[in-house]
Amino acid sequence: MRKANAVLTALIMVLFLVHMVWGGLVMAGMTAGGSSAYSLLSYAMLVLAALHGAISLKLTADALKIMKRTGASYLKENRIYWTRRISGIALILFMTMHVLIFRGEEAGGMYLLGYFGAGQLVSQILMVVSLLVHLLTNIRSLKIAFGLEDKGNFRTDVCLVLALLLLLAGLCFVVYYIRWQVV
Repeated sequence: MRKANAVLTALIMVLFLVHMVWGGLVMAGMTAGGSSAYSLLSYAMLVLAALHGAISLKLTADALKIMKRTGASYLKENRIYWTRRISGIALILFMTMHVLIFRGEEAGGMYLLGYFGAGQLVSQILMVVSLLVHLLTNIRSLKIAFGLEDKGNFRTDVCLVLALLLLLAGLCFVVYYIRWQVV
């Protein structure tokens, strides 16, 4: 089950990168929104993320059963484990908000989104932060699941690239917010 979850994670990351770049270009006003291909990729990523969440919940429930049976929680020793779980739960909440915020509709041949104010901006920045925490705390276990060795600081490089991409995503949300305030 862990291997299947690792494969799902890799697929989600690829779809996320496409979603992030494409969505960032739309929010920055550099390309048109409302593409059916973009929607299809977004929903595919959402389905994969739901499967990933379900498997993770099952694995967490198994860990909690063992913890209850043995009476040893090791909360302090397992802080990374619980950081992963907490950031994953936060991510589910913020992804739900993301989907609700960026649902649009066709009107006169244009794709229109709902209002994007300060509250929406804060929620999306928090989503980016929770995603960054979730990815950074899980990259080592993902690498282990695929049997990858850390040649040439692979993990550090991946973390740096993810951090930079998520910084750009946050910047795109800010640009989108500014565009809403100007209009």
